[in-house]
Amino acid sequence: MEDVTEVLTRPDLIEMLITWGARLAIAIVIFIVGRWLAKLVGRQLENALNRAHLDPTLSQFGGTIATALITIIAVIAALTHLGVQVTSLVAILGAATLAIGLAMRDSLSNFAAGAMLMTYRPFKAGDFVEIGGQTGVAETVGIFHTRIRTTTNQEITIPNSRIYGDVITNYSARDRRRIDVTVGISYDDDIAQAKQLIRDVMSEDERLHKEPEPIIWVGDMADSSIDLWVKVWTDLDPFWDARSDLLENIKRRFDQEGITIPYPQRDVHLYQQGDA
Repeated sequence: MEDVTEVLTRPDLIEMLITWGARLAIAIVIFIVGRWLAKLVGRQLENALNRAHLDPTLSQFGGTIATALITIIAVIAALTHLGVQVTSLVAILGAATLAIGLAMRDSLSNFAAGAMLMTYRPFKAGDFVEIGGQTGVAETVGIFHTRIRTTTNQEITIPNSRIYGDVITNYSARDRRRIDVTVGISYDDDIAQAKQLIRDVMSEDERLHKEPEPIIWVGDMADSSIDLWVKVWTDLDPFWDARSDLLENIKRRFDQEGITIPYPQRDVHLYQQGDA
């Protein structure tokens, strides 16, 4: 058996150690540079997305994905320089990614919908919305799901795919809203008088806008009443209070002036059939 000193001083072994040492050093440098580049690109991408006014969560996620992808490329490049056959490893990773993607297709669908919601922003946290069949205040808009708080203080979590694939109603998108109410009066009442009383009620409420001019139309001649359509604009914040007070004040003024808001009624005629 050769002496250990003789083995370690063999020219071919020394050359092999130098070669592998150089390869290992270069591989380490490739990984370090790749990791530094990954962090730099991820940070720059996140800043660019923030400057584009995207949602901070989406910007951070985009930066994280970019960092992870470049890091994986750096690892593969380092292993390739060491002479490691990465073809089979890449194939295994690809197959595993496909299997995971199929198993998580619902989550990926929610992620894609969340990215679209954060990009186009049909609503934001704090808006009063109707989404996914639920109505309430949007509390958080996440990557995979959105949480809303209902008017009864319930917290509801809705998958983003249900939101983006359905109709989205944002009641907070504009600073003004129109109040639309229907007021029924009796067929025996004076329509002109009823319309003037409603105008008087609206003119006394400072929350109701004078421009655009409020509208009072005869909307329908229903079975039990003549329906007046009342349309007037107000600011977003006092909308519900202004609407409630408008109806209450109209009812009070009608009572004072003898205008009747009729109950549903039906005329029934009885005929006595003679004996055969």
